[in-house]
Amino acid sequence: MTNLNVGVFGAAGKMGSTVCQAINKDDCTSLRFAIDTNQVGSNIPNTEIFIRESIETLEGVDVVVDFTVAEVAMENIKFAARQGVHAVVGTSGLTEINLSELSKIFTKSNCIIVPNFSISAILLMRLSEIATPYFSTIEIIEFHHNNKIDAPSGTALATAERISEVRNEDLHDSTTNLVIDGARGAKGQGNIPIHSVRMEGMLAHQEVIFGATGQTLTIRQDSSDRSSFMPGVLMAIKGIEALSGVNVGLENLMDA
Repeated sequence: MTNLNVGVFGAAGKMGSTVCQAINKDDCTSLRFAIDTNQVGSNIPNTEIFIRESIETLEGVDVVVDFTVAEVAMENIKFAARQGVHAVVGTSGLTEINLSELSKIFTKSNCIIVPNFSISAILLMRLSEIATPYFSTIEIIEFHHNNKIDAPSGTALATAERISEVRNEDLHDSTTNLVIDGARGAKGQGNIPIHSVRMEGMLAHQEVIFGATGQTLTIRQDSSDRSSFMPGVLMAIKGIEALSGVNVGLENLMDA
């Protein structure tokens, strides 16, 4: 594989800094720039790259990776599209309106938006799709570190969406007396309850609980270290050229 030149937006964050190291260590990728409004001037370990606050051109860059926040990410992604550079997006919170806008501008390059880069999380969603037809009640519980700013997680929302597409009808919740507002969780697509836990000591975890008469099934995925996401990030960087336009989910590459 030809060596890919990669730039990272959000390079000072926990995910962004880990991504920079993964890109630097991989034989097929080279880190070309690191952007963040924090830690400007700091060196990316084991590289000659220093964090900058902004960049004016993406000349010579093949792929950008974004781990920022939704509003900032949209500007970064559109910047990449205008310059014909591929974009790998790990930022949560992009809406259907955002996706529609991006679909119109990615004509010379591709974009993949990934709710979760963990291979085990993708398999959890696949297994959930398989289990769905056999159970009448389904709930999702997602657990993350206490510094995560959005809830529910993008993975939980994506899981509910995929389950709903298999069910093709909304779940019925017979609860009529909520003693405390929100006790039954938020409702994802298909009226599937999603419960969000934010806890010190956790990183990223999810359970999907299925219930039927006399039996339950729990499918659980755990990511205990951010290094667990790096194989997926590198898969996206290396595989994005083979995609077309805007794609959502790492499974687009796993199925390729």
